[in-house]
Amino acid sequence: MKYFFLIIFILFSVKGFSFTISGSVKNKKGEPLPYASILIKGTTEGTTANINGLYSLTINAGTYTIICQHIGYKSVEKKINISNKSVIINFELEMQSYTLTDVVVQAGGEDPAYEIIRNAIKKREEYLNEINKFQCEVYIKGQLQLRDYPTKILGKKVEFDDGDTSKKRMLYLSESIANLYVQKPKYLKVDVVSTRVSGYSDGFGFSYPQMYSFYENIVTIGRGLNPRGFVSPISNNALSFYKYKFEGTFYDNGKEINRIKVIPKRKYEPLFSGYISITENDWRIYSTELYLLQEQQMQLLDTLHIQQLYTPLKYKWVLSKQVIYPTGKILGFDFFGSFVQVFSHYDINPNFKKGFFDNVIMKVNDSANKKSKTYWDTIRPVPLLDEEAIDYRKKDSIEQVRKSPEYLDSIDRKNNKLSVLGIFVLGQDFTKRKNKVNISLDPLLNAVNYNSVEGWMIDYSISYRKRYTGRKSLTLTPEFRYGFNNKHFNSSLTGSYNFGKKYFKNLSVSGGKGVFQINNENPISARDNTISTLLYTANHMKLYEAWFTKLNYRFDVGKGISFYTSFEYQDRLRLENLDNIQTWRTYKDRSFTPNNLDDIFGPNSFKSHKAAIASLLVKFRPGSKYIQLPDRIINLGSKYPIFSVGLSYGIKGLFNSDVDFSRWNFSLFDELNMKLGGVIKYKVDLSGFLHANKIYTPDYYHINGSQTIEATPYLNSFQLAPYYALSNTSKFITVAHVAYHLNGLITNKIPVFKRWNWFFVLSGSALVMKQPNIQYYEAMFSIENIFKVIRVDFIQSFSNNKEFVTSGFGITLPGLLTGN
Repeated sequence: MKYFFLIIFILFSVKGFSFTISGSVKNKKGEPLPYASILIKGTTEGTTANINGLYSLTINAGTYTIICQHIGYKSVEKKINISNKSVIINFELEMQSYTLTDVVVQAGGEDPAYEIIRNAIKKREEYLNEINKFQCEVYIKGQLQLRDYPTKILGKKVEFDDGDTSKKRMLYLSESIANLYVQKPKYLKVDVVSTRVSGYSDGFGFSYPQMYSFYENIVTIGRGLNPRGFVSPISNNALSFYKYKFEGTFYDNGKEINRIKVIPKRKYEPLFSGYISITENDWRIYSTELYLLQEQQMQLLDTLHIQQLYTPLKYKWVLSKQVIYPTGKILGFDFFGSFVQVFSHYDINPNFKKGFFDNVIMKVNDSANKKSKTYWDTIRPVPLLDEEAIDYRKKDSIEQVRKSPEYLDSIDRKNNKLSVLGIFVLGQDFTKRKNKVNISLDPLLNAVNYNSVEGWMIDYSISYRKRYTGRKSLTLTPEFRYGFNNKHFNSSLTGSYNFGKKYFKNLSVSGGKGVFQINNENPISARDNTISTLLYTANHMKLYEAWFTKLNYRFDVGKGISFYTSFEYQDRLRLENLDNIQTWRTYKDRSFTPNNLDDIFGPNSFKSHKAAIASLLVKFRPGSKYIQLPDRIINLGSKYPIFSVGLSYGIKGLFNSDVDFSRWNFSLFDELNMKLGGVIKYKVDLSGFLHANKIYTPDYYHINGSQTIEATPYLNSFQLAPYYALSNTSKFITVAHVAYHLNGLITNKIPVFKRWNWFFVLSGSALVMKQPNIQYYEAMFSIENIFKVIRVDFIQSFSNNKEFVTSGFGITLPGLLTGN
């Protein structure tokens, strides 16, 4: 009797067991079809073959109809019955044949593709918003491989620590499984269940799904490829950008589908080329096979291939698979890759509870990167390639070796060797990996400079950094400065500690004796001042010496709010120019100006004094979104402006402080992306002194000016304004900067400019105050992205004071500046 019940139990519970369907997908020639889709008919459950056409799908016992699909091939259905064992099912797909017999195109007539595209455009917005909310599971696998790479960069040998000297290698490999929750128009959440990075057991792979919708007018792919985005082949104005060719029709699952060739009308426009398949009568996207090329204003990459496949679900269609194939060559590194996303287990009518969506848009679970190999072998929907499996085994083994003290010491001995280039030009690093310690030395070329106060001088710092768990780290930076002509030696020490498990916090303390610019924001670099002093008899840098101590504390509290507090005490000492200032060229109409700005503000504007100053600044960015990792939260910003409110107070009598003033400030910064129209960046600063009973020039309100050819950060400075002539203690000061980056708009019509991807920038800046009555403006026309990094500016200034009216030009590497 007990055996009878055991048999009955097995028979009734067999459906609860899981079995595996596996096999290959090939064409009639026996060639593998990479990333073919294998689906259970009537659902979004399924898997995707790997690049070699191999697939594996785990299902419960039962009877199913399995559909195998690949873009450009006829779909194949197979009915299977799974009862008591796993099965192997191979698919052989036939090339899709496109029927043209019913289509007659008369000479000079319109290609029938245009009518299909017009119908798709009419339905575009409906399908874009058809599914207002959904949840699904996403599998993401990303890999980058090298075909070739240089032997040296900047004199340093390029080598990898795996002992493999071949040029072709796996550079990056990761997998992630996540749950995606969407409620349009503004809510999105990603819950990362598991993630894995080859060779980095503590790493987090590409876990944020990127669902590119060609139902959008403008398709934004990353930030670096083209800031304007790319025009969809079915956007509202697509007919102004594209030509179309009808390639024929085919049937899939009884559905007639039109294959359309997409052809850009012009080069150097942000457009796709390739094929898009549209269903007949309801005019939905069935699949895409589109390309981006460099001649379509794509930057960084040579080509980008995007494949998408949609699947019907309850009379609606959902994205089931997306594969991105990037290729490129940067600094001699020739790379290619693939990023596969498989979407499954859709629920298009989920019940999201109130408060389900918050400001955390992606959460990585604590154990996400701790899953075993067995887990991944059973859960991944796309089988690994042989080279991927080998890469995991090899790099996981190497990682264990990397953790051994002997290995870490050997790498340190190799990398810590002194080099002439490091000592003089690039800087020198010394690392002790097993102790998580790094020591950095400044390059001597940057340390030696000349100014009118110290003469030739050396300002040298050494940085010691110790990393702990999470984001915790300690940095100690001693600084030594010696003036060879005035014989002054100054030294100081700064300590900075980063911490905070949830939100970022930083505490820094510094003290000693140092040399400061009168504008403590350092408007001119030591190198620029050296050149202007020696070659142009222009000592722009104005300096004083001070014994000082400073305490800074920054802490984030979430919801886009950050606090910055500081207290500083300085015993400020007046410095004078040298009696004999060195110059390499003389000018009859030029002479060096006083160091202490006596020529502008009078002899009492700076005399030796003491200053105790407390400051508080609050920054707020509404709608800030966060990524939550197991050991930290990362602020991603938001689409709204950054608001800042601050107050600085000079405390008279504290530690014999002489100053007595208070200054408030309010600022607003934002970046407006107008897609094809370009990007507008702006910053507005309002400030003023509540009282200024006793104040010296270091505490005046200073604009960041520029009187050298090297441009300064565009949204934080003026490009032709004098450094100190506009400094003041006014009760109300308005400063505004705006920059319109056209990002290829207009220049894509101009020869040479469009071929080299040079862009125009239109900018303006303004300074306005009433007491004293000062109005100063700058208008600027710029050409940026010259050879990807150079920007040239042509500037004209205007003012109610003719002394400040001038014109000039500047040059810069925008990537080295902030706020540009």
